[in-house]
Order: sequence, then C-alpha cells, then structure tokens
Amino acid sequence: MAFLGYCLLVTLKNRLAAYAPGLTPKAVLETLAKIQMIDVWFPTTDGRHLVMPRYTQPEPDQAVLLHKLKLSLPPQPPPRIKASVAVFSKELLTM
Repeated sequence: MAFLGYCLLVTLKNRLAAYAPGLTPKAVLETLAKIQMIDVWFPTTDGRHLVMPRYTQPEPDQAVLLHKLKLSLPPQPPPRIKASVAVFSKELLTM
C-alpha cells in the first residue's frame, strides 16, 4: 500500500512538472481535498429513499488546477432507490 501511494505521488509530481511547474504535490492534494462526495437522501411517500450521490462543484481555484493538469471530474453518478431499514426489517420478520 505504501509503495502504491509513493507511485501515485511520483506520478503527480511528474505531471506537475510538465503542466504546472512550481506547484508541489502536497499543495495540489490540499486544494483538491476540498472536493467532497456526499449522499443526499430524500424520503419517498412509500417509505423508501431516493439517494443521490453527488460531489461538490470545484471552486474557481480548483477548476483552474484541474484544467492546468488536464483532468476532469467524472459525471455525477445516477440516483438510486433504497428501501428503508425499518421497512426491510418488517419484511424479514413476516417471512
């Protein structure tokens, strides 16, 4: 695991040397760490939940950094429906 982390760090360092000289891997990771993935849960009328996984939109400095490194964020994941834990437990008890 440590070797894989080291390989990723060296890859980032080399990419920075080519596309954004003067930046350090630590500075880039600290800047991009502010982009978070969250799950937004909406209850439905039938007791289930609509789960929409979303990542936060990059701030202007993060967007510039992503553009300089020729990186882009993936499209937002599709929403999914989850059964409520209480509903799921009741169904198991009645079986």
